[in-house]
Amino acid sequence: MRIAMIGGGYVGLVSAACFAEFGVEVALVEADAARLSALHEGRMPIYEPGLDRLVADNVAAGRLTFGADLPAAVAGAEAVFIAVGTPTRRGDGHADLTYVYAAAEQVARALTDYAVIVTKSTVPVGTGRRIAAIVRDVRPDAAFDVASNPEFLREGSAINDFMRPDRVVIGTESARAQEILRRLYRPLYLIEAPIVFTGLETAELTKYAANAFLAMKVSFINEMADLCEKVGGDVHDVARGIGLDGRIGRKFLHPGPGFGGSCFPKDTLALMRIAQDAGAASRLVEATVAVNDARKSAMAARIIAACGGNVRGTRIAILGLTFKPETDDMREAPAIPILWRLAEDGAELRAFDPVGMAQARPLLPDSVRYCRDALDAATGADALVVITEWNEFRALAPERLSETMRGRVIVDLRNIFDPAAMHQAGFAYHGIGRAAP
Repeated sequence: MRIAMIGGGYVGLVSAACFAEFGVEVALVEADAARLSALHEGRMPIYEPGLDRLVADNVAAGRLTFGADLPAAVAGAEAVFIAVGTPTRRGDGHADLTYVYAAAEQVARALTDYAVIVTKSTVPVGTGRRIAAIVRDVRPDAAFDVASNPEFLREGSAINDFMRPDRVVIGTESARAQEILRRLYRPLYLIEAPIVFTGLETAELTKYAANAFLAMKVSFINEMADLCEKVGGDVHDVARGIGLDGRIGRKFLHPGPGFGGSCFPKDTLALMRIAQDAGAASRLVEATVAVNDARKSAMAARIIAACGGNVRGTRIAILGLTFKPETDDMREAPAIPILWRLAEDGAELRAFDPVGMAQARPLLPDSVRYCRDALDAATGADALVVITEWNEFRALAPERLSETMRGRVIVDLRNIFDPAAMHQAGFAYHGIGRAAP
């Protein structure tokens, strides 16, 4: 079986490599010359654990190829996946479908035989219908169907999510397209992964609904954390107490500085606009967006308060910059507004992130100093702030930090440290949603 993948970004590259691992012949098309050059040289343009090895193995096996020639990739492909970016459109919050529709036009011109055109990108309801209309306008003679196959990949564990998914959602009204995609995903039948066939609009909406629901859980537990601080509760016990209920579940009930990344911020905003335009406004999604925006702004104020209300001239060690661990993605990362506010208030910032510093530099104040490791960042610091919960930070011994730092303020926005141990080591420890010792 042969397929084409249009777009070598996070979703496209991971999906292409995983399909190739299934034994499928995959031709990946990437228009960005720098990214394509990196792929040809065996360098990954994104950080994802295990991806470099997976790509190398399938390139060596001849199942995965990279190029800029879209017609050559599409010729003879049974399925053509569109996996290009759908960023938030400036000014109104809607998803920008410029790249999706441009790809659809190019695919239409390149079709030589029947193919299923599949949206892998996250696209608003109605996009599949619009793609079908574009292809018909460009190539009235073309034989094709359109399907929606949204991705549910978590950065940092994307390969496992693809290979052992909770579910695969496929939206199409064509029996022929369904049969092709069923064959494509046949390896997952062997592990009994649920494959849900449904309509185009339903599949498109499912992706947004899933991300919005998870984002809503994050905002909810953050509000509960604030309440715990006011009434003397422990948010971790609250999260466990409700998460053990099978109807709720334990995942995404971790308090922190707010959600970021490539999906939740733009997808909640897009769903909010979709619902408003359809005349069925989603108040819960609107509240989720508002709570998260306010959360990020409040974190900088929390740090300043922990430092006595004034950070001018205060040396602050920042541990973690990416929006989550095991990725170099800085999109909508809480670190961005936090560090800008601290820098504007005169703080001296020393930052370390295991993989995200190169991506962070263009987004953060020029005054930030980037360090070689966590202890280097902490050296001589008056305060230390944890923004991203990389595992290596959890192993930092309070005694070592006490020897390294000048001050005694710890602001742990991910609750990775033991408050009692920090208190015993002489630190003024500030966590999220739990009382200080």
